[in-house]
Amino acid sequence: MRKIILGILGVLLIAGAIFLGKYFIDNNQKPKPKFKKIINTVFVKNVENQSVPIMLSANGNLVAKHKIDIFSEVQGVLHTSNKLFKPGTKYYKGETLLSINSEEFRASLQSQKSNLYNLITSILPDIRLDYASEFTKWESYLKSFDFKKSVPKLPEFSSDKEKYFISGRGILTAYYNVKNLEVRLAKHQIKAPFTGVLTEALVTSGSLVRSGQRLGEFIDTSVYELEVSINAEFADLLKVGNTVQLSSSNNTTIYTGKVARVNAKIDQVSQTISAFIEVKHPDLKEGMFLEANLKAKSIDDAIEISRKLLVDNKAVYTVKNDSILKLQAVNAVYFGSESVVIKGLENGAKILSQPLPGAFDGMIVKINKK
Repeated sequence: MRKIILGILGVLLIAGAIFLGKYFIDNNQKPKPKFKKIINTVFVKNVENQSVPIMLSANGNLVAKHKIDIFSEVQGVLHTSNKLFKPGTKYYKGETLLSINSEEFRASLQSQKSNLYNLITSILPDIRLDYASEFTKWESYLKSFDFKKSVPKLPEFSSDKEKYFISGRGILTAYYNVKNLEVRLAKHQIKAPFTGVLTEALVTSGSLVRSGQRLGEFIDTSVYELEVSINAEFADLLKVGNTVQLSSSNNTTIYTGKVARVNAKIDQVSQTISAFIEVKHPDLKEGMFLEANLKAKSIDDAIEISRKLLVDNKAVYTVKNDSILKLQAVNAVYFGSESVVIKGLENGAKILSQPLPGAFDGMIVKINKK
């Protein structure tokens, strides 16, 4: 009896374990996940082939068209004018920029003038005797001689004999010595050759200036030039007098200039040609960075798109049947800094207007209708 009871309990225990295991297996099965199909929304635009103007972009820094480095040709102690010789000071044409002490040089000039005066005085008796007809003009010249003014031009010679006589007495030599000193004296005052602004000052009042010393820089602020380098391919399109649009670095201000000069030589390394654009505006400053947009030519039956939309520089994505992306081969004819001009698309075709990350040929998409 005991064995029978233990056998029955064993059978029941095995059956219970089987049913319990089946129960756990059935309850452990998870339902298969269901994935929701995601369709990307894209922005498109219709293709309208037309004539696209090619704009050549170049940039550079403005340089004053009229600019001089101020040097001293004489030596002496520096005296400034009634204006401070400091950067930013404006001078008008003919106004004195700097004055160098000339008292010693002026005394030397007066000595030479006196020598010339004495020489002419000494020959008057001989002129009265040998060249009586010429005496009046030399006497009048001597009377008009003013030591405080520039030496007047010598009277015209009436004959070669008179010329030889005057030259033999050393008067011509003395005269040209005086004129040379007068020219040197004028260099003790440096005057503004045009109206402009001092941009650099290297000396101060009271400094000893030596001959050949650089004193500063002076520029004309009314007109500037911008040198730009253009691909030699478009050299024939650059014409003197062409209007050019210039913009500042932040594109907030537009200036209008014109091509003033075009270099006749092409840079062998970069294969570019230099063009100089003249521009006038009161807000411009030397050294300002500007970008120039030159209209080169127009390409027919083409459109301009962002370079971000171009795939491998040879294709773009179009939308077929308003739902399927298709990679369409195109011909890129001109690359700009941010855009590209392409040909090969039919009018009315829908192309992406914004890049789509992860896009591929045949991808299902939905067009944004807004």
